[in-house]
Amino acid sequence: MCAVAALALALGVIPAAAAASTVTVLKDARLIDGTGTPPREHTTLVIEGERITAVGPASMATPAGAQVVDLAGKTVMPGLISDHSHLGLVDGTRADGANATVANIERQLRQFEAYGVTTVMSLGLNGPVFYQLRPQAHAGTLAGSDMFGADRGIGVEGGAPPVKVQPDQLYRPDTPEQARQDVREMAARHTDLVKLWLDDFHGTLPARMSPEVYKAVIDEAHAQHLRVAAHVYYLEDAKRLVADGVDILAHGVRDRPVDQAFIDAMKVHGTWYIPTLGLDESFYLFAEQPQLLDQPFVAHALQPPLRQQLASPDWRQATLAKSADIATNRQSLATNEHNLKTLYDAGGKIGFGTDSGATPLRVPGFAEHRELKLLTDAGLTPLQAIQLATQSAAGLLGLSDRGVLAPGKRADFVVLADDPTQDIGAVDRIDAVWHRGREVSGAVTAFQP
Repeated sequence: MCAVAALALALGVIPAAAAASTVTVLKDARLIDGTGTPPREHTTLVIEGERITAVGPASMATPAGAQVVDLAGKTVMPGLISDHSHLGLVDGTRADGANATVANIERQLRQFEAYGVTTVMSLGLNGPVFYQLRPQAHAGTLAGSDMFGADRGIGVEGGAPPVKVQPDQLYRPDTPEQARQDVREMAARHTDLVKLWLDDFHGTLPARMSPEVYKAVIDEAHAQHLRVAAHVYYLEDAKRLVADGVDILAHGVRDRPVDQAFIDAMKVHGTWYIPTLGLDESFYLFAEQPQLLDQPFVAHALQPPLRQQLASPDWRQATLAKSADIATNRQSLATNEHNLKTLYDAGGKIGFGTDSGATPLRVPGFAEHRELKLLTDAGLTPLQAIQLATQSAAGLLGLSDRGVLAPGKRADFVVLADDPTQDIGAVDRIDAVWHRGREVSGAVTAFQP
């Protein structure tokens, strides 16, 4: 189909296969296709079913009977893809594995979708409900974003991750053989990735995963044809993991600047890097910028109990009183931004994620839009940031059917009122979200969390 569509584009016509059935034609849009190339003005997209069948000039012929949507002055960009989020942990102001209900996960998937995040990787802490819903999400019978996941994931007793979860949402093996058995169980359930946590969360946890255990996780996962993502903070941990074959660093290095040896190792091993810049900022963002709550785009992402908490002067005062913690988190963000730009400029493989849904302060949908701004704060152009969140994020997940708007790809995209390549804040001005070739959501101010 791609070759046929390419020929049609050259001739300025729509493929006959599309003309033979009902199609949707989006006319005269500004197109950001996700590849990093500059926007194309006055562009038409043709959609049949869930797929884009043609992309061409506004002058393309329109088949009889097609539904035509005039997007003059609007911008179309691919749906965002989160390589690192969590589903079912947060409800209101609480993070607890008991929140992993069908209703809560469905609510979060609808929220992600309404904010233009059309694909989500739930990177660990997933129980049976995840496997109940994933086939429906893939089939398009479940409202909201498409979902992938890293099963339970593997931590260490007395250490990371320091979260309250159910017994069927996390493994904490003591020995390499237990770790191998845990990986085999996850493989039998057809997990998409394997996740491990090994650090001590800023020295706040008494235990760390031993090299023998995490090496066993990586080795067994690769034997099962699965890739491994690791939660990291420290450069030395990241270096050891890359040397031992980890496939994805699920957070940025934040304790000190990366060095050339690390950069070279990342490139040699082809390791992916998800910076999650907003993770550390989330601890103080709403306390320092309470005016965010006055913005409808933000307010509509917050469940009422969370909105009430964030608006409380007592909560804000208590948060700001932790000045040492804020200083540490602020420095972590600055180091993360520096390291991201260094790796990006060196040609590293960079994904996109926020850890949204891991705590109440990492708000699904809003966190991804905030991450785009932080990427530009780090020195990337808006177009580069968008490419990371679309084409590159799809590449990390091995998804060749999305992340780019081109013939043969899924019709997952966001319609914006303005051009985000001129102002990244324009990604917040959503007119509509299309998923699988259908308009599924309008302006997010109409969404209720």
